Amino acid sequence: MTRPDPALLRMPDPREANRVVPPTGIAAWLTVFVSAAMAFLAVFALALLFATSRLAERWSDELARTATIRISAPSEQMAAQVAATLRVLDQTPGIAASRALDDAEQRKLLEPWFGPDLPIDTLPVPRLIEIVEDPEGFDAESLRLRLRAEAPGAILDDHTRWRRPLIAAAGRLRTLGWLALALIAGSLAAMVTLAASASLAANAKVIDVLRLIGARDSFVARAFTRRFTLRAMAGAAAGTLVGMIAVALVPRSAGSTAFLTDLAFRGAEWLAPLAIPLLAGFTAFWTTRIAALRRLRETR
Repeated sequence: MTRPDPALLRMPDPREANRVVPPTGIAAWLTVFVSAAMAFLAVFALALLFATSRLAERWSDELARTATIRISAPSEQMAAQVAATLRVLDQTPGIAASRALDDAEQRKLLEPWFGPDLPIDTLPVPRLIEIVEDPEGFDAESLRLRLRAEAPGAILDDHTRWRRPLIAAAGRLRTLGWLALALIAGSLAAMVTLAASASLAANAKVIDVLRLIGARDSFVARAFTRRFTLRAMAGAAAGTLVGMIAVALVPRSAGSTAFLTDLAFRGAEWLAPLAIPLLAGFTAFWTTRIAALRRLRETR
């Protein structure tokens, strides 16, 4: 009986591991396409997270720096209560400035609801006083007590009831953004696992031959892991690039309430999407390795 050539019995060189996995096929294109699509969606999920954080901080800062006093009193007492309120505000630590809104400013505030022709001078409309706080802020409860004593018709609104819902909404949006990123990573892991399993099944005879010439399961798993990791990183890099270009092309708005038009990266935030291909490769590496080793154990 002729003995096999010893050269055939040597362990395959790890540098030749790519030859185990065919360079073409539906599994290859599926991995690249899914990685690109998931990376594209991840870029927008990151942009949503950053935009939500910026909007919440801007609204919170703007509302925290200002407060409003509403004075409801008979017309003959209105001027006296406005003067008393302004005097109290001038003596209150933590208040940088205060002023009563004139009729034109109040008409402009009410215009969206009542139209431009509202006869504000003939209606019992409360008088509004705008407060600008110092960075340290003021004691709202102490101010309410003083106003109750010196201007009974004055009601302080420090915007607390407005800030809390905004902060809660921003927190929920951020949670949804992180959940979206987790779902994207999970979907990528699932698709890479299916693609690797399909490639392993399609190359079952090749794997049997490799085992006959001395290849261990770790070598075969490493071959599939390397190939699918590189495919996932290449697809994710392409998807990230397209996603960043798409985000850069979103129209901008200078309005303080803009949200969808503020879907963008600012400054160092542009570095965050660059981690997506690395995370895609990390995900593909471990999911492919686990799937390959499990599949090889089942086919022993």
